[in-house]
Amino acid sequence: MSPPVLSDLGYVPPDGGWGWAVVFGASITIGFAFTFPKAFTIYFKEIQAVFSISYSQIAWTTSIMCATTYGGGPISSILVNRYGSRPVVMFGGLLCGVGMISAAFCTSILQLYICVGFITGFGLALNLQPSVIIIGKYFLKRRPIANGLAMAGSPVMLCTLAPLNQFLFDNFGWRGSFLILGAILLNCCVAGALFRPIGAGTALVKTQVTEEGKDALKGKITQDGKEVSSALNVPMENKTEDEGEKDCFEKVNQYLDFSLFKHRGFLIYLIGNVLMFLGFFAPIVFLAPYAKHTGIDEYSAAFLLSILAIVDMVARPATGIVANSKWVRPRIQYFFSFAIAFNGACHLLCPLASSYTGLAVYSSFFGLAFGMVCAMLFETLMDLVGAARFTSAVGLVTIAECCTILLGPPIGGILIDTFGDYKYMFIKCGAVMVLAGTFLFIMNYYNYRMLAKEEKKRKTKEEDPKSVRTENEGRKNWSKDSTQDEPELEPLREEGEGVKKEMNGTKEV
Repeated sequence: MSPPVLSDLGYVPPDGGWGWAVVFGASITIGFAFTFPKAFTIYFKEIQAVFSISYSQIAWTTSIMCATTYGGGPISSILVNRYGSRPVVMFGGLLCGVGMISAAFCTSILQLYICVGFITGFGLALNLQPSVIIIGKYFLKRRPIANGLAMAGSPVMLCTLAPLNQFLFDNFGWRGSFLILGAILLNCCVAGALFRPIGAGTALVKTQVTEEGKDALKGKITQDGKEVSSALNVPMENKTEDEGEKDCFEKVNQYLDFSLFKHRGFLIYLIGNVLMFLGFFAPIVFLAPYAKHTGIDEYSAAFLLSILAIVDMVARPATGIVANSKWVRPRIQYFFSFAIAFNGACHLLCPLASSYTGLAVYSSFFGLAFGMVCAMLFETLMDLVGAARFTSAVGLVTIAECCTILLGPPIGGILIDTFGDYKYMFIKCGAVMVLAGTFLFIMNYYNYRMLAKEEKKRKTKEEDPKSVRTENEGRKNWSKDSTQDEPELEPLREEGEGVKKEMNGTKEV
């Protein structure tokens, strides 16, 4: 089992208080980040007709938006480490509003890619990561529940935005709807204002003291080195270059902890999630169009997303409560693997639903599975690496996931355009997610076994007095050998003193 890191933040999280206001704000920003690409699909057919483009071309809009949201993870993590969550989220909300308002004046699909895909997508990236990170700073014991409640903002937004977008589209058209949506997204700035910094003062003082100590020590070493090199005519250029390269790496590693790539649990999580996201978002993107393709009217098709959102809304906090229980939390990685495989099984069975009732049942089970995965998506990563390293971990994970997020919906669109049927897209997504869930289950079992063996080996070494005695004897022998070698080093010392005196102009006879 992965041991939870209890003191890696340097303070005890309050597990409540103002933290619940933070959860409320995070539910808004996370809700927009996850929901907006899904709700945007209602405008697909109209935009497709206006610009005379194929379905795969219009699908690139949400793909670019999702990929930018996840690909901007490292930048978001660096900004959070530098400035904190509050200003980053507020700036992200401003970008979202500007992107959607600009999209209302687009005259080509390329301009739509830039405004909706890149500008709005990057604004959502600055909303998503800081909101997830700040929850880990306010909660520890109740963290799964807090994550579940914050993630519940996504289905609440989906349940609201899906019919709202249809209403706006019917009354104002897609350009007028984009202007109104841009104004709505500016509420992310208000939500970000709730992210009061916690534990930052102590950490900042410690960092400044540490940096001052490092600079003073580095200056002293450099000065001593220059004195020695000037006395012995030894150039210092190579040492300065090495120190410069080391300083550059330390500055980068200060904001993004690349040592996580040596973490076995982190690598397992990364590979499984990259594979999972190849089939994670495409079924939601094509659910309403698939319903329309089977002859269902537009409002009934949009209501399928509302059914999914309502079930998802209940599933996320319920999953957080279950994951926080003493039976599940120690093995939360297995629970996460099951949720992914269950999600894939729903997609594999979707082609069997040919009527509206069947699609409503599919939407219900899909909402349950989707909510389970989303509620534990970041909690499982925090369980593996700890809250202190989570900022870097979420940035590195999202940049790796953006490739498969970018390719998922377009591949689904290509399958639909090629075969003229949606069932192959659902089968592809289901097979990929079942494979990802199986991989995570097997590799997490292996990881738990290895961690148990390492823990047992460590305890055995601590309890064995022979190993401690052998180590102490080794230290004594080393110190004895170094003492015995001192007479052998005496001629070298005398020679060094002679060189110094000769260079000062006082040569002994």
